[in-house]
Amino acid sequence: MAELLAAEPSGVAGAVARAMERSAPGSGASWYGGDHADFRGGVFLREVIGVQVVVQEGGAAVPEAMAGLPPRPGGFTGRERETEDLLRALDPEGARSAAAPVASVSGLGGIGKTALAVETAYLSRERGWFPGGVLFIDLHGYDREPVTADRSLRTLLHALGTPPEHVPTTTDERAALYRSTLAVRSRERGGVLVLADNASSTDQVRPLVPGDSRHRTLVTSRDRLPQLGARLLPLDELGTREAYELLDRALRIADPHDGRVGDDTGTSDRLAGLCGRLPLALQIAAALLAADPGKPVSELVAELAEAHDRLDHLDDGERSVRAAFELSYRRLSPEQARLLRLLALAPGPEVSDEVVAALVGAGRPPVRDQHALARAHLVERGHTRGWWRLHDLVRVFGAGVVARAEGDAARARVLRHYLERARAADARLKPRTEDDTETGPFRSREEALAWFDAERAGLVVAAQWATDRPLAFDAAQLASALGEYFEWRRFFDDTVTVCRAACAAAHREGDKAVEAAAWNRMGNALRGGSRLREAWEAHQRAGDLYHAVGHDNGKAMVVSNLGNILGDVGQVDGAVEAFHTALGLFRRTGDRHSEAGVWNNLAITLRKSGRVDEALDALRAALDLYRETGDRPREGRAWHNYAVALNARGRTPEAVTACLDSLDICEEFEDWHGAARTLYALGLVHETAGDAERARARMTQAADAYERAGSPEEAEQARRAARLTGPVPTGTPTPAAPPDRTADSGPPGPRPPGAPGNGGP
Repeated sequence: MAELLAAEPSGVAGAVARAMERSAPGSGASWYGGDHADFRGGVFLREVIGVQVVVQEGGAAVPEAMAGLPPRPGGFTGRERETEDLLRALDPEGARSAAAPVASVSGLGGIGKTALAVETAYLSRERGWFPGGVLFIDLHGYDREPVTADRSLRTLLHALGTPPEHVPTTTDERAALYRSTLAVRSRERGGVLVLADNASSTDQVRPLVPGDSRHRTLVTSRDRLPQLGARLLPLDELGTREAYELLDRALRIADPHDGRVGDDTGTSDRLAGLCGRLPLALQIAAALLAADPGKPVSELVAELAEAHDRLDHLDDGERSVRAAFELSYRRLSPEQARLLRLLALAPGPEVSDEVVAALVGAGRPPVRDQHALARAHLVERGHTRGWWRLHDLVRVFGAGVVARAEGDAARARVLRHYLERARAADARLKPRTEDDTETGPFRSREEALAWFDAERAGLVVAAQWATDRPLAFDAAQLASALGEYFEWRRFFDDTVTVCRAACAAAHREGDKAVEAAAWNRMGNALRGGSRLREAWEAHQRAGDLYHAVGHDNGKAMVVSNLGNILGDVGQVDGAVEAFHTALGLFRRTGDRHSEAGVWNNLAITLRKSGRVDEALDALRAALDLYRETGDRPREGRAWHNYAVALNARGRTPEAVTACLDSLDICEEFEDWHGAARTLYALGLVHETAGDAERARARMTQAADAYERAGSPEEAEQARRAARLTGPVPTGTPTPAAPPDRTADSGPPGPRPPGAPGNGGP
């Protein structure tokens, strides 16, 4: 073979020479009757894959490599940053190394890798970067029979003009000839861009990388392929604006007057969200709308939102999101496939390593399989190390292939794990005595709060599994274990969500005590969100259920919570009567901690009604009981209320001291909302004393603390108060104080036997 190559012209020049020889007069070939055609004096040889070789009169052979690129993607939009990154990687003026630079675009199936690569190839050609041409080859890496390296080399050699009879038989020889041909081409015409689309392994790509640094190689793959030593550019789903633009542009390509997407941007954004902002899904949705010009966008949104399996609808007859995912799924090992299925069932948008371990039923997470799924872009790394997430549509796909028994067992394992950890964390949030030697996974209150904060989204979803009968008991227990944390962080909406599920499950099972506790917690949360009418109804239902089961402590909690609402709406006499009724019940049951909470709540109502001395007496009783029961966080709230009452009596120095005591406790326990309230109260104390400068400083600090606590509206009220503090023109309205929510709204409710004790109301 080596002698033959030396004796005959090779590459494009050889192909042209032999073609002209065969077509010369007397050669036996008719000028127009063979495989040649005359185009105004030029001779086109047969088509070859990825390129047409053209012979022009008086000129050399010219390979039209651009003929091998797929059509430019219609409706291409977004990806501005990614396009610029890719162009920088392909720029011939960029840093050169001994090996040809390689760029690899990776991402989930349907994410738009090929569209980005092809668009960038056209842009680079327009900039004149690759005068030697562009070679394109689809490696079909995720088909049942991917294109092997020897087949792709043969295809590219043909595209470069090498006759079939001159293509070597072994992969190594083909690779050597391929690199040599490109080296010659680089000297004669300039650099070439090799676009290897849809690769699934480095073995498919590495032999295609030219040896000349003037060339560039662009690879697309569903896997990251870090072994190539390439510039890696992973693609994520489109942003909201880009997804909207893709939908609108795709419809207007079909009909320039089709404004359905632009006419209802809100619904179109919802459609983009249901498509996971995945370009393939968005293109399919646009095709479905284009095929039915009278169909409103809202109708397609309803179909997708109500579908048991969204992927059934994301199919336009030629393209299918499910089929795209299936190509990746069937390449997984059995262990990786099982992990993907189970991850699709994970609660919350992201899942931690500890929950992954619970899902698969192991003592530790399957790290190797997790990273394999991440390299395949079927799983994405979460907001921090050790956390993972699935694209919305991948989650739908995974849930669709998991068996019922497999899924039920996995969810039960996660729920048991969450319940065990939540109970341990909840115990750390409860008052602790000096004799308490309990050990557990959390060494401090701070660790317990950090775990709750990290797992919050998953805990909320898992607690809602109470509507599934086999999981109902553990899910209801989990909802109870979250009560103290939700109250402390003021996550009122989360509380309402999990309590509704717990109420439904307990009602179905006829467990009145658990149902009563859930209604009571829901009422507290509704009051915290200023939904007082709903809160009243929830507490009334809880009271009826507690009465039915003869639970005196529960009845006392409900009565105290109803007293809070009566105080909120200005019915002072009714509120005071309710609090005294609750005090009597708690004394009868011996619940000193809950009694402290009632004294605190009574004091707030008495102070607001002008009965300040009675309020101070009630708060001293509350403070004594909180110290007795060791509840430092609630003691801090009582000190705040004591300071406000002292200020109302004009006892400024004592009020300042009480505020500082409250502030110390709030900061000790990272109660930033409590700290904000106390700082605001301290500002009012200074204002009452005529010290406007200190008042403004404390109110400004309060605004910062409200922001830290996630209460921007209260932060703005505090800032406005700071601006208006001091001498102001006559008629200027007094700034409204942020809502006073320093009452103890009640414990999470009765615990099952063996669970940690409750806090007070």
